[in-house]
Amino acid sequence: MHSVWFGEFLGTMVLILLGGGVCAGVTLRKSYAADSGWIVVTTGWALGVLCGVLVAQAFGSTGAHLNPAISLASAVISGDYSQLLNYWSAQMLGAMAGATLVVLHYGPHWKLTPDPAAKLGIFCTAPAVRSLPSNFLSEVIGTMVLIVVANAIGSHGVSVTGPAGGVGQWLVASLVWGIGLSLGGTTGYAINPARDLGPRLTHFLLPIPGKGSSNWSYAAIPVAGPLAGGVLAGLLLRVAHL
Repeated sequence: MHSVWFGEFLGTMVLILLGGGVCAGVTLRKSYAADSGWIVVTTGWALGVLCGVLVAQAFGSTGAHLNPAISLASAVISGDYSQLLNYWSAQMLGAMAGATLVVLHYGPHWKLTPDPAAKLGIFCTAPAVRSLPSNFLSEVIGTMVLIVVANAIGSHGVSVTGPAGGVGQWLVASLVWGIGLSLGGTTGYAINPARDLGPRLTHFLLPIPGKGSSNWSYAAIPVAGPLAGGVLAGLLLRVAHL
């Protein structure tokens, strides 16, 4: 079972399992990782990206987008939009599958955690200060940094032959870690529509004890912001010919 679709599905599932998993470990009561903080969260997400990329590539998606904004930027750069729905469907379903595994893995912990907002934060992002224009801009900026730097890593300006085998994946994971540390404090750095919308839908659909609202009033920001950032980054890279 090697295909771009299956690679994107499995890679995104692993990304969300490990990324959502670290959020659950830090948030849920009786977890050994409870209250271990932002450094642990950003590190867990970075390593989740590394593992997701490796799995996606191993199962057939050499590009390992794992992110609809990256797929959209790639389409803008190439001018070929024919595969977008293929990528996006795999990424969304993979994100929902990964979030479902997080729910199962932490099964007895949900009812021991009384705060519904804290539980929601395991699945999706929310602004530290709610200001929708600023929140949107934060997601645009974070996503543009992700896409521009990821493309720079593989560019001829950095190396004529590209990174050595296995190095590029680590550099992208470090990039995501850096975005989380430097830019993630405003909105929780979704920078990936599937990462936010897929788990939010899972939170809405599954009978998680004491879960509360899925905060749909904010849900458009971590989808629209990264997609806008993907278009802008794609246009820049198309002009720059990296």
